[in-house]
Amino acid sequence: MATLRDLGLSEYEARVYRALLTAGPTTAKELSNRSDVPKGRIYDVLDALESSEMVRSQESTRPKRYAAIEPEAALSRLLEEKRRQVTAELEQFEDTIDDVVDRLEAREPPDGEFYTVAIGPEESVELLTDRISTATERVDYVVADVSAQFDIGELGARVADAIEAALERGVMVSALASPDTVDAAPDALNQRVASLLDHPNYEARLLEGLTGSFYVIDETEVCMNVPNPLDPREPMALIALRSPPFVRSLREEFEPRWGRGEPLQPILWDRYPDAE
Repeated sequence: MATLRDLGLSEYEARVYRALLTAGPTTAKELSNRSDVPKGRIYDVLDALESSEMVRSQESTRPKRYAAIEPEAALSRLLEEKRRQVTAELEQFEDTIDDVVDRLEAREPPDGEFYTVAIGPEESVELLTDRISTATERVDYVVADVSAQFDIGELGARVADAIEAALERGVMVSALASPDTVDAAPDALNQRVASLLDHPNYEARLLEGLTGSFYVIDETEVCMNVPNPLDPREPMALIALRSPPFVRSLREEFEPRWGRGEPLQPILWDRYPDAE
């Protein structure tokens, strides 16, 4: 059962407030006896309760007398005080985070390579969406095989969710896909892409003859599928590789292909007019 201690009062404060409720207006000495709070602490406890507006005092009498504020009003005031404290703490925490982020970003990122590998479709999508969530400037991706990136159902939807969240953060997204990908993808996924095409930060194009599927994050990191050697059409794993030289070489391959691509917007909007 919840108690006054759960609301932030100390044991002594809770004892004194309960004693005041039953005793009515009374002196500090009497409250000390009723609440078993030592006489050397009673005035500090009463001052704290009065500061929290749970107790009021009568200055005109000698000795001073104290009375409890009605519980509903007193606890409402306590709640408001806690709200103010929590708000102040959150603001301070946010300022601290901003300061730490600024100092961390001030360091030049290492030029060495670093990679993470995820095995299986669930783990691969989890890694991919995690890396997309770190994008701050742009995401460029190539999809050459629908089974390699756009799994039917929840997994494909999770990747689309990550792309949509990146767009809302102001990230620029460019997608290059093969026509076979659009034909083989589920209607639900194509409709989702069609709705994204209306976003000013999103552009998609089609190009014949694409091979491989990958995502380039902020021009510093790439997420690539590792095909199953028994069936190259199916992915076996995903590698997230931070390697500026390799990413630069991918960008050099991506740009001319992007330039030759045909806009996807007219095709999908004609197929799914409700997505416009």
